[in-house]
Amino acid sequence: MAGGSLAPWLALREDADAGARSTELVQRLRSLLDEHRPAVIHDLGCGTGSMGRWLAPRLPGPQHWVLHDRDPDLLRRAAANFPGAAAGGAAVTVRTRHGDVTRLAPADGAAPLAGATLVTASALLDLLTADGLEQLVAACVSARCSALVTLSVTGSVELSPAEPLDARVGAAFNDHQRRATAAGRLLGPDAVEAAVTAFRRAGAQVLVRPSPWRLGSADRALAGSWFAGWVAAAVEARPELHAPTRGYVGRRLTALRAGRLAVTVHHADLLAVPS
Repeated sequence: MAGGSLAPWLALREDADAGARSTELVQRLRSLLDEHRPAVIHDLGCGTGSMGRWLAPRLPGPQHWVLHDRDPDLLRRAAANFPGAAAGGAAVTVRTRHGDVTRLAPADGAAPLAGATLVTASALLDLLTADGLEQLVAACVSARCSALVTLSVTGSVELSPAEPLDARVGAAFNDHQRRATAAGRLLGPDAVEAAVTAFRRAGAQVLVRPSPWRLGSADRALAGSWFAGWVAAAVEARPELHAPTRGYVGRRLTALRAGRLAVTVHHADLLAVPS
């Protein structure tokens, strides 16, 4: 999806993302950083820069962020709207790096994250293949840096009040998240468990905390957009759901507009720290 069409979705979800991310993991991360030494932070799949806008003011000391994305328009937006100060007022600087963040193999003999203090990402793990995850873990291990990866889908969604079709749509959506691509099969909702295993196998200490979206009447625009995409992906994975979901979508969106539908989309945040 091109940046021009993805940017509105990223803007729509930014406040919900900020409210969902684990502040406990940030407190743990703060204790690991030396506020007297500049931190070099690589943000993978930065989008419009929401992770940096959320995290940079919460971390102490000077920071240099390297923003990675495959979309040059998103990179420009991120760099233009990045915070200039860390917690306590230290300077924050930024540069961009264009490329595919789902593949972090060394290029020209150089480690992809050389010199990094911290690697961050948001809503990225489920888009990785098993090989892509191993490359990410290997790059972090090679750099001996921590990794804070937030808002990875877990495959669990709750709609209240519930309907019988919810479970079928949820299972089909999870099938879509695990779809085969030219690069391999995506990890989807299995990504967090796979990442925990891979980082621990590499000797890292790993903490996982929940980071759910809890969407109600104040979040109708986000919930409606998410719901439409959720059902569309489910139907793409299981075309036999096309007919039964037509009435279902109408009922659910009507309930949402009337303030009678609550949505919880479960995610998990992960912090991996080298031993």
